[in-house]
Amino acid sequence: MHLSHEEDDYNVSLSKFESMLKTNKVLFFDSEEFEEIILHYLDMGKASLAKKALKLALEQHPKSTGLKLVHIEMLIYDDKLDIAEKMLNELYAIEPHNEEIYIQKANIFSKRDQHELAIQELEKALEFTEDFADVYNLIGMEYLFLDNLELAKKHFILCLEDDFEDQSALYNVVYCFEFLDQHKEAIDFLNSYIDKNPYSEIAWHQQGRLSYIIKDYENALRSFDYATLIDDFFIGAHMEKGKSLEKLKRYKEAIESYEHTISLEDPTSYALLRIGKCHEKLGNKAEAIKYYNKTVHEDPLLDKGWIAITDFYIRSKNYQKALFYVNKALAIDNENQLYWKRYATINRQMNFYEEAEFGYRKAVEFGDYELDTWLFWVDIMQFLGEFDSAIQTLLQASEYFPDSFELEYRLAGIYYMLKDNTKGKFHLINGLRLSPDNVTVLEELFPVVWSRKIIQNVITKHLKT
Repeated sequence: MHLSHEEDDYNVSLSKFESMLKTNKVLFFDSEEFEEIILHYLDMGKASLAKKALKLALEQHPKSTGLKLVHIEMLIYDDKLDIAEKMLNELYAIEPHNEEIYIQKANIFSKRDQHELAIQELEKALEFTEDFADVYNLIGMEYLFLDNLELAKKHFILCLEDDFEDQSALYNVVYCFEFLDQHKEAIDFLNSYIDKNPYSEIAWHQQGRLSYIIKDYENALRSFDYATLIDDFFIGAHMEKGKSLEKLKRYKEAIESYEHTISLEDPTSYALLRIGKCHEKLGNKAEAIKYYNKTVHEDPLLDKGWIAITDFYIRSKNYQKALFYVNKALAIDNENQLYWKRYATINRQMNFYEEAEFGYRKAVEFGDYELDTWLFWVDIMQFLGEFDSAIQTLLQASEYFPDSFELEYRLAGIYYMLKDNTKGKFHLINGLRLSPDNVTVLEELFPVVWSRKIIQNVITKHLKT
């Protein structure tokens, strides 16, 4: 591959400068060469070399506006805003029509969180610049800082109208549409963008992603297809294509897509997991387990892998194997609420109620506040005769679910069993108020309580009113 003359000159300048540093000989560079060298080191994160180059540059070209602006940019980066501002004011007196002065002033205002003032400076820069796209992009970013997504979107679109290949602006436009919940409008925008730039794999990928979000899986698949045709090495598009094929129940093709990502780079745990899921959907149980095991081997910290194996064995009613894998998962992360809930579920199925109660308790302790978790936990406490603990747990659950008839009927049943008829009646009436049709919960869980005449009288009286 042949380098362009510009690239060739740039590499020669860089080699010449690095050779000078090694030999301590002072060589001459024009100011533009110095600018490129300094910016190269800044892009590489080599600030000390950039500062060395700047010092030499200013010694050789003390009056160069371009180098002074690079110096100002470095001062702003180092948060030396007052010094940078003073230098900019001096430059402004000499070159009031230089758009870069306004851009750097905007950078200072932005660093001070004065984004409205930054926008004012950037709008001045528009009067003098030839690179409208860059300035529109900067204005868009300032509006993002102000959480004004509509004006941010408008300026990113103006940026793309001037430079349709600006990928960061394209991503930012889509971000604004998404944040504003304008998914269909975003797809329409991308359609018009693709009409002008049909070989933009980024645009096709974004259109596919948005179509997937609104559950238009056919269009999502079509978009990801185009993205991968344009760039066969676009791993993200192949992965998303696989997800779309899964949604369309085309599992064999989904597997091919995921396998293609593995052929392009080292296997990812996510791709392995999805292949396992597809094989399970196809009824290939041995292959499914093989890939689930590969998933947890590739990334033992990925909880979705352990959950997939555990759930596979729960569905197969092979509770011993399910317990084996969930215990392995808990050995790696014993604060994972998803693991503890499954540990509890498996033990409940195996009639190990004390272990199940412990599992539900740990699940709640680590943040599982789902209603069914509370209900299973309480029902096991009741079975174990731990009525006081069950009441405390139900009252705690009521703070999260104040309108749950399931909780109210359980509270009523336990209070009546403890012969606290006042509280029992209170919660029974609450349950009847919330859902009279589900009073059978009381009958199912507390048949002894249900058969009492006092209970039937409360129910009959309430249903008549």
